[in-house]
Amino acid sequence: MTMLTIDVADLETMKASMKAAFRGVPQGCIYSFSSEEHLLATLNANRWAILKALTGAGPLGVRELAERLGRDVKGVHTDAQVLVNCGLIDKTNESKLSLPYDEVRLELIVRAAAA
Repeated sequence: MTMLTIDVADLETMKASMKAAFRGVPQGCIYSFSSEEHLLATLNANRWAILKALTGAGPLGVRELAERLGRDVKGVHTDAQVLVNCGLIDKTNESKLSLPYDEVRLELIVRAAAA
């Protein structure tokens, strides 16, 4: 089973992960946003629904994806383009949309502010 983890990480954390990966330490498949605000602006409810529909589904055309989501083709195309442009989903040579993972995990952590 392949899993993608979507999280929020600062630059230092991402650098540390990259250094560990170069040393051969497995990192898994991770997509990191620079802030919670950026993550939430990018992954709105409609785009999250696209990720859920594509998870484990194999490549799907925009029209078929729109049918599965009960949305109009133009709206799904617009939202899918945002996800393609940021690298969260792939577009095949046949112009189908793909998310090559069986599971997607979203990690958001909130900690108490220092007093």
